[in-house]
Amino acid sequence: MFTFSTDVSSILVWLVWFAALAALFVSNEVGRRFKWVGFAMFVVLPIILTVLWLTVLKDTAYMDWFHVAKVYSSTAGCIGFWCIRHLRGKRKDGTEWKLSEMKWALCFPPLILAINILEAVTRDFEVGSSYTVPTIEFLHNQIQYYIGGSWNYMNAIAGILNTITITGWFGIVIRKKTAKDGSMDMLWPDMLWFWIIAYDLWNFAYTYNCLPGHSWYCGLALLIAPTICAFTVGKGAWLQHRAQTLALWCMFAQTFPMFIDEGPFAVQSVASAQIAAAAKGMALTQEGIYPVLSANPDTTALFVVSLLALLSNIAVFAYMVYKIAKTKRNPYTGELFTDLNQYKAIKALAA
Repeated sequence: MFTFSTDVSSILVWLVWFAALAALFVSNEVGRRFKWVGFAMFVVLPIILTVLWLTVLKDTAYMDWFHVAKVYSSTAGCIGFWCIRHLRGKRKDGTEWKLSEMKWALCFPPLILAINILEAVTRDFEVGSSYTVPTIEFLHNQIQYYIGGSWNYMNAIAGILNTITITGWFGIVIRKKTAKDGSMDMLWPDMLWFWIIAYDLWNFAYTYNCLPGHSWYCGLALLIAPTICAFTVGKGAWLQHRAQTLALWCMFAQTFPMFIDEGPFAVQSVASAQIAAAAKGMALTQEGIYPVLSANPDTTALFVVSLLALLSNIAVFAYMVYKIAKTKRNPYTGELFTDLNQYKAIKALAA
């Protein structure tokens, strides 16, 4: 599925991958547990880095629409979630208001999540329709090796289904403070394990299809870190963990793209590595899109991961339809899975 560099031991590449996973997990833990550290990470740091990307790093930072949209949309999500968790005040009559109790504010999490999914869906359709032969794309300070096909369309449909199956956002609550956890996490009880796994499969397939040189890190480590947190110390707050780890990774990738794209720790998908090998020696005289007609990449893994993503999201969609029919609940105006034990366990963590 992946091709490692021959310059270093594969064991060392695995160790670097585990280090990236651990760094994402620990950074998320620090950001979620300490209110003002989270503010610094997702408000102050992006402002500083934006100045660097537009000045001293303008010739190396990613500047294509997708990477720029992703870094700022994920950061916007983190800021919005921080506000939902922490903003409160006093009304003129002395009563307290909390942003987390305002229905209009609770529409923000599903909106920013849907935007992020549909950004990727758009790119899957773009790659599927534009790169019908093995291709080098040399644009916006990066090089990628693509082959589009039915896998892109399958995964795009999976992403649309994943968006449709976002349910129960008006049930979002804040985790109560305890001696062990004062994070005030944004809990989403209706967002349960089956939707999270379907999302992870879809998003991994997306990165494997459309970011083949990045999927080892942003497709595996970046997806596993928030999922581990959501199933262990940060139960019920998967979306918050996902947004924070995604924003941190995007900021890192924008600042240090060479770590992912070149050098001994750069890892390619099998198909992209085969295209790169066939294109060795091609002169890229200027930014553009270059067909590599001599390449005949193995697309089996591309097809399989996208098929798994599609089937898992069809299953979640079918289960949602079944629950709607059985309970007569509207998943977009209320919560759908209130009878499940995992839902009840997450709800019990709320203030």
